[in-house]
Amino acid sequence: MMWPSKVWEHFTYFINMVKSFIISPSSKSITASESFYTNQILYSQEVNEKIEQAVKSGNLWNVICVVRYIIQNMSRNPVRIAMTGDSGNGMSSFINALRLIGHEEEDSAPTGVVRTTQEPAQYFSSKFPNVELWDLPGTGVTAQSMENYLEEMKLDNYDLVIIIASEQFSSNHVKLAKAMQRMRRRFYVVWTKLDRDLSSSPLLEPQLLQSIQKNIWENLQKERVKEPPIFLVSNFDPLSHDFPKLRDTLKKDISNIRYTDSLETLSGICDKSINLTSSLKITMSHMYGTDDLQKSFETYKKSFGVDDESLQQLAQRTGTLEMGYRAIQFQDLHKMDWRLKFLMCFPVDMFFKFLAYWWWFGLWNFVVRKFRHQRQRLIIEIVTQDTKTFLRRVLKDNIFPTEVL
Repeated sequence: MMWPSKVWEHFTYFINMVKSFIISPSSKSITASESFYTNQILYSQEVNEKIEQAVKSGNLWNVICVVRYIIQNMSRNPVRIAMTGDSGNGMSSFINALRLIGHEEEDSAPTGVVRTTQEPAQYFSSKFPNVELWDLPGTGVTAQSMENYLEEMKLDNYDLVIIIASEQFSSNHVKLAKAMQRMRRRFYVVWTKLDRDLSSSPLLEPQLLQSIQKNIWENLQKERVKEPPIFLVSNFDPLSHDFPKLRDTLKKDISNIRYTDSLETLSGICDKSINLTSSLKITMSHMYGTDDLQKSFETYKKSFGVDDESLQQLAQRTGTLEMGYRAIQFQDLHKMDWRLKFLMCFPVDMFFKFLAYWWWFGLWNFVVRKFRHQRQRLIIEIVTQDTKTFLRRVLKDNIFPTEVL
């Protein structure tokens, strides 16, 4: 009488072991973008719906066209850059110098020894097309009201923030930098009155520059702020010191905000849509699963648009035949997931076929169905991951305009 109970005990142990092998890792969620510009994409219901419909169609060319259309439309939106810092640090003068215009010109930012900017003021420059430069009122506040300043200035509504400093890198500057890091915003630190420092310091220029940078970095490091780009400039000499480097960096980051960040955000939305489609297929496989794994595998590839025929058509449409788009093959499955390798191995396969024989009168049907479903699930997960990886690659290869590459 002990024999059946021992068999059951060993069989239960085996099933539990299999279950431990086939627990699926949770998929990564989409993280918030680093700019207000791309947050407009992330929180647009219309964009999410368009991408979800394109993914459901199983035609990657449709997805590429939708993403390309969205990025082209978004690229017409202005990138918003804010200048902030303590009052008297030369924010308005810096904006004029960045725009390469004099303080006396008609549309220049007003400057002076007293606080001249009372409300956020918007400026434009032909040097940075379709970019809004915002001159914000200086902090000029106590440490206790810094949070109020951040809220009042709505700094989370800007794509890039330039923290202006001079004479000293104050606690307010550090708090601003810390806030930017917390809000996942790109930001620079710009020291604006280098001409005054050079004329009054006993140090040689290389030593002075190193001293200023070291002071900024040490203050940020104390608050565990990762080192941002730091530029040392003179507002009265907009063609020397770090100004050329600053303009080049700014142009590159504007392009990244407009294209690279946008594509990353849209790729994340694509991933989410693919995961939703995958979850539906996993649910359906529980009801309509089959023992013919190769047939199921080909069906899943085709439904996601990553079978050989679909990829060949995509390569023709995108003009990227030389890139050799190739679908994963059935014989490669066991190399891609050790859990699936275990469930597809001959001894395990034969054991469950044995349990499925008619003479058990359906005693093990639930276990057999569970086994079939888990194999199907792992195959779907592999195809899902392959689709996400491939789609990111093909979007990067086919979305950016040539001037961005």
